[in-house]
Amino acid sequence: MAKESMKARERKRERTVEKYAEKRKALKEAGDFVGLQKLPKNASPVRLHNRCNLTGRPRGYMRQFGLSRVTFREMASNGLIPGVKKASW
Repeated sequence: MAKESMKARERKRERTVEKYAEKRKALKEAGDFVGLQKLPKNASPVRLHNRCNLTGRPRGYMRQFGLSRVTFREMASNGLIPGVKKASW
């Protein structure tokens, strides 16, 4: 489990990116790089990091499911993810 502070920080970054998205787009199209630099650093989408929705784990993230590999495997084994089952041949 990730610390709650790390999960909260990531959510705050997501809100900041959404808030400044239109302004960033307009400044980029105008070529106003000085204006872009005046925006908060966390307004850049590059600073976002994908995390597991349940545990907050930053590594082994599966985009299709929004989960880490560990959580995905547990849920798949328990049959909690529709259409996914453990392979056997």
